[in-house]
Amino acid sequence: MDEGNKRPTATAVSMTRRDVLTAAIAVAGSTLVAEAPLRSEPSGFKSAITTVFWVGEPSNAENNFIPNHQSYWDKDWQASYGGVDDPDHRDGHWPAGFRPKENPFYVALPYGEFTDADLLKISARRIPWYRSGVSPLLKNRWVEIRRNGLSCFAQWQDVGPCGEDDFDFVFGDATMPLNVFDTRAGLDVSPAVWHYLGMRDNDLTGWRFVAEADVPEGPWTETVTTSRNNR
Repeated sequence: MDEGNKRPTATAVSMTRRDVLTAAIAVAGSTLVAEAPLRSEPSGFKSAITTVFWVGEPSNAENNFIPNHQSYWDKDWQASYGGVDDPDHRDGHWPAGFRPKENPFYVALPYGEFTDADLLKISARRIPWYRSGVSPLLKNRWVEIRRNGLSCFAQWQDVGPCGEDDFDFVFGDATMPLNVFDTRAGLDVSPAVWHYLGMRDNDLTGWRFVAEADVPEGPWTETVTTSRNNR
């Protein structure tokens, strides 16, 4: 998108994981609506209450005082991304005012592979694609998110909501996350994902991991994140 054509848009909406109003959808307009849903429901999806979060989100009671200027894998996440991914000021799928250096389609899931001493957790060796020496192991992995027959694809860029040890929900058979905070969400999605799926409030979605080779072209492939761990 031509930088000279960006149209910063201001609203009075204050978006949080719990309190997202419809004004943000109206501001972005029809550019946020995907063209067509998939025709059949694929198998292998896990349901989760889904909330919105963003690069540069400040810490407050609504997000359990977890700031997002850094991520689980990148202590300089906001700088790496190129700015704050403000959900209230959008230009289509993109944040208004700058072109992000990393994929604006991203998610957080409640498992991280490292201990407090930055060693690999024993449970990480049970990750389906684990192989000795694979790095990054989780960062940048592709996820498909599905709502009302519509699919969106995004990369795993942070850990949460409100948990980093929920192996059974992320990789096992558990149908509910361990998270008991607020809406007990099991998936956080970026503003781009939120808008693409037409979400107006916290809602159930289905999600599953997908191989990079199976990710179709779309706005999520315009800028693909390839950076490594920077803890």
